[in-house]
Amino acid sequence: MHIIETGDAHLYSKAWGEGPPVVLIHGWPLSADSWDPISHALAEAGFKAISYDRRGFGRSSQPSGGYDYDTFADDLSAVMKFHDAVDDVTLIGFSMGGGEIARYMSRHQGKGVSRVALIASVVPFMLQDESNPDGVPQETFDEMTQGMLDDRPKFFTSFFKGFYGVGMISKPVSEEVLDLSWQTAMQAGLRPTLAAAKAFATTDFRPDLAHFKVPTLIIHGTDDKTVPIDATAREVARKVPGSRLIAYDGSAHGVFATDTERLKNDLLAFIAGENAPIPQEALDEMTRQAFAADPI
Repeated sequence: MHIIETGDAHLYSKAWGEGPPVVLIHGWPLSADSWDPISHALAEAGFKAISYDRRGFGRSSQPSGGYDYDTFADDLSAVMKFHDAVDDVTLIGFSMGGGEIARYMSRHQGKGVSRVALIASVVPFMLQDESNPDGVPQETFDEMTQGMLDDRPKFFTSFFKGFYGVGMISKPVSEEVLDLSWQTAMQAGLRPTLAAAKAFATTDFRPDLAHFKVPTLIIHGTDDKTVPIDATAREVARKVPGSRLIAYDGSAHGVFATDTERLKNDLLAFIAGENAPIPQEALDEMTRQAFAADPI
């Protein structure tokens, strides 16, 4: 366990294993521990798995401000420097953690980064407007804010069911996973929780995409109701040359828990430089071409 001082906050971090560094950035409203199964696999495979609690969350401090992506990217830079992750670094960001990667690539010129993976990420833009019709309406974010202000514990009890795709029939995670996620969310302060939600809901990362000049893997569930795939993953796949999208058919948002083994294998293959599975977009195009050439 390490405590990293940034000037206005201290960040809890941990590093497991030895080897090329892999920095994992968690989603809202969780902590570094959500990456533990992946971090353990990376350490066992000969990598140095570095994870940390975002400011305001988990075991990090809860300053009054700094919940914007410029500051989040600077915090990521501080974590990387502390752990000597200066060369051949892989960045993996889940959900709002993809935003740290996008802003680090532009604000810090992607220093030291060799490859990135965006997992169910909010990049490039979540909010629905005329330029982003597949985004999430402002009313949805307003309802989330009011729900947290009215009764934050109750809000997150409901939120995590959608997060993991739990329904009357579908039970992709246990009650214990839901309980742990709820407890982790309660570690965060109300102010950081609200401010971070506003940041990931409203920050436009489209200008940052031009700075993605390294191999980029995108993984996203096709049934993700929390961060819709059309406005995010598929847009990144279209706009980042050479990027690869792996769509997890039928999966919801929290793929680190619902699809742990598949995610682990896909990430290890990507980091090791092996051929990733054919992107879903490519498969769809191959199917369309096949039917056009020889219709049934």
